[in-house]
This record gives sequence, C-alpha cells and structure tokens, in this order.
Amino acid sequence: MRILAAVVDEYIVTGEPVGSKSIMRYVNASSATIRNEMAELEKQGYLEQPHTSSGRVPTYSGYRLYVDHLMQTNPIPPEEQEKLESMLPKDDYSEENLVKSASNALAELTSCATFVTTENPKFSVISKVEVIPTGKRMYVLLMISSTGRIQNRTCRLQLDLTDEQLSYFTDFVKENLEGVPVNVFSDEMLEKLETAMGTYLLTLSPLMQAIFDMSKDMAQRDISISGAKNLITRTDVDKNELMTFIDTSDELRELIDDSFSGIHVVFSEENDNFVIGNSSLVSGDFTKNGEVAGHLGVIGPMRIDYKKVIPYVEFFTNKISEILSTAEGAQNELRIISDDGVISQPPDATDTEENEVNTKDE
Repeated sequence: MRILAAVVDEYIVTGEPVGSKSIMRYVNASSATIRNEMAELEKQGYLEQPHTSSGRVPTYSGYRLYVDHLMQTNPIPPEEQEKLESMLPKDDYSEENLVKSASNALAELTSCATFVTTENPKFSVISKVEVIPTGKRMYVLLMISSTGRIQNRTCRLQLDLTDEQLSYFTDFVKENLEGVPVNVFSDEMLEKLETAMGTYLLTLSPLMQAIFDMSKDMAQRDISISGAKNLITRTDVDKNELMTFIDTSDELRELIDDSFSGIHVVFSEENDNFVIGNSSLVSGDFTKNGEVAGHLGVIGPMRIDYKKVIPYVEFFTNKISEILSTAEGAQNELRIISDDGVISQPPDATDTEENEVNTKDE
C-alpha cells in the first residue's frame, strides 16, 4: 500500500510512468523488492504498464484506493487560509456573488474547471402566474415561485384569446396551481389539468404546457461552470468530450444527485453520466442554516493533486456555509414579529423615544 501511494504521488507530480528507483525515495526497500510489489499491484489491477520497458501508472482502481484509504491531506496553513479568504467578496455576501467568487478562485488555484450548483428549496411552490398579451396571437407567461425564482415563456396561439378565455385561464390557474410545489408536476398531472379545462382545452393547452415546462425548470438545480478553458489546453483531456459534458448540464446534475454529503470524488470510469474519459470530479456541499444549499467542485483529469484540491474544496464550502448562515442569522435578528404575526423591520434608531415605546409595546 505504501508503494501504491508512492506511485500515485509521483505520477501526479511528473505525469510520467514511475519506476522502482523513483519509489526508493519514498519507501525503504530494495529496487528488486519494489519491482516485485509493483508487479503484484499490476496483477491486482491497481497499476498498469503502458510499455514493456516503462514504469507503471495508476489505474482507476489504484486512484480509488488511494483517495479512499491511502492519501493523507495536510491542513491548510493559516497564512494560506488568509489568502484564500481574501479571494472571496468583502462586502457583497449574497449567495450568488459568494459562490461565483469561490468557483472562480478554485478554478484559478487548481487550473481546472469548477462548478457550482444551487439547491432548490424542497418546499418551493408556485406563487403567481400571469398571462401578458404582447402581440397578435402572442402571449408571455410569467411564473413566480415562493422562493422568488422567476420563469417566463412566450407562446404563439392559433387564435387571439377573448377576454372570457383569458379570465377563465387566470382563474383556473389561481384555483388549481397556485400553492402547488414545483417538483410535483408530472405528465399525468398535466393530462388531468387539461381534461379539467373541457371545451377550453384546444385554445389554452399551449399555455398549460408552458406552465408545465417552467415548473420542471424551476424544480431543477441551477448549475454554472467556470474555468473550462483551463482544461481545453490540456493533452490528457478530450476536448470534444469536455464540451459535450459542459453543454449538457443534465449529466452533471445526475452526478451531483448521486453524490454523498461532505467531500465526494467521482471517476469517469465508474459513472456513465461522466462522459469525459480519464477524468475525476471532486465535490463538496455547502449549507445554509443546517440545510444543503448547493455544491461546489472541481472537474479535472484523473491525475490531479487530490492532496491540494480536496482541502481547497473543503475550505471554500465550509467558508460559504459559515458566511451564509451568519448572514441569515443576522438578517433574522433584524426582524420584529408583532402579536398579529406581521413581520416588519425594526424602527430606525434615530427615531428615539417614540420608536422605543412602540417597540416595547410590540
């Protein structure tokens, strides 16, 4: 196991097949003993020999054993932590700005591609749907969720809607869809809703289909990728496979759906959704008030420096979790809830006595 760990460490640094003499710097054993052990590791599938006269390189199984059991990561020194923290925003602690800055920093530090996904709250529901006429037989559907997400679709109908049809559809949506979770929409539900519209079905079906499509989009997590250009110049990553993977975010969604909490490493050889050959993905989740709010990770060749990448991902996900939860807690402290349940902001401190009295009464 020590020899296997040494082969992986050496290969990550050099990118060249590793011979027994190189391993003697890591392990106190003779060259002959090391060669015999490397041959045994090759039989067991942890190493392979690209050419008869060359040294060995790790296989996917060798990397998996290394990451899961052999690798020892060192804590990031305090001075480097300060440098990493300085790469995050100092004033704007909005979730969007925070995770974007962390993703860009991670791409710069690792010279790999990075990704951020944001979770959709489990209880996000449809708050409002509006139909806006924009031209001859053209209508824009605007949908807002309880979490503030907004989707819109443009629909071209066969005929202009009458005031009666428009009023019917507005009332139908308000009665049947407002307050419904965005993640419960299915083909069966769409079919039932369309059937319930009766004689209005032929005219209004495209609008209902648009609502269905927007709900499905809202139920999916948002994904953004940074630093893809870092991998395009590498010779050990297939450019076509990389661009296919980036352009088709569904595969990345599936990978994250399959990941565990904490830090998780996925290799392309073990997951059909990971179409970039000879590559790996390191993912960590960040939280907000104890709930998973999203994932931050690195996509790179299998020969990345896991001893550095994993601590970086851990640092940024922990820091994002800390800032998001602290900011949310501070915001909650600024709210005053009156006896009738109305939430309001606290009175301005400059309004002195009158506001102090009102606050105490509340």
